[in-house]
Amino acid sequence: MSWYEENVVPKIVDLACGSKNMNRWRQKAVVGLFGEIVEIGFGSGRNVELYPSELKKVFAVEPSEKATTMASGRIASSSVQIERVGLVGEDLAITDNSCDGALCTFTLCTVSDPVKVLSEIRRVLKPGASFHFLEHGLSPDANVAKWQNRLNGFEQKIAGGCNLNRDPLALLKAAGCEVEIIRQRYAKGPKPWSYFTVGTARWPNG
Repeated sequence: MSWYEENVVPKIVDLACGSKNMNRWRQKAVVGLFGEIVEIGFGSGRNVELYPSELKKVFAVEPSEKATTMASGRIASSSVQIERVGLVGEDLAITDNSCDGALCTFTLCTVSDPVKVLSEIRRVLKPGASFHFLEHGLSPDANVAKWQNRLNGFEQKIAGGCNLNRDPLALLKAAGCEVEIIRQRYAKGPKPWSYFTVGTARWPNG
């Protein structure tokens, strides 16, 4: 991870993804979480204040030390126990079939191997447990999608490898997920960055 990615990108992401409008979307993603979960791409802890009261413990996965430091105040003020357990979602240091749920927000766009991450999430979830997600991604509007493809290289450089043109539902399908609840639409902001998908998914037969 470069100096820019470690020290600047977390601040950009925290600012861009920390507005009240973003919180309304995040709230939809965390509804129904309970017990002990894994959160991939914990970042600066923007979801912490929105965790439902039924949530007891979060295994946080986050590669950036800067983002983890930025999250310290939110972690300290939370009633939920939060334990950092690793840097990358592709290799989770969590026991098989042990989590009551999983969460990621604005994460599948950036991880190096999203299908591997989803495979790891499936491994650590208890049978029937749900995966909650909020992602930006490829627009169904051909003109917007064209601009997403054009801007993707620039986006990767300034946003630590983030992709504008990944389709989260296609990734979930490739990982064998069955999507249960979903909402897709543009949020406030430039359209290449603001086509959001929020929902829950499960793997059949656990």
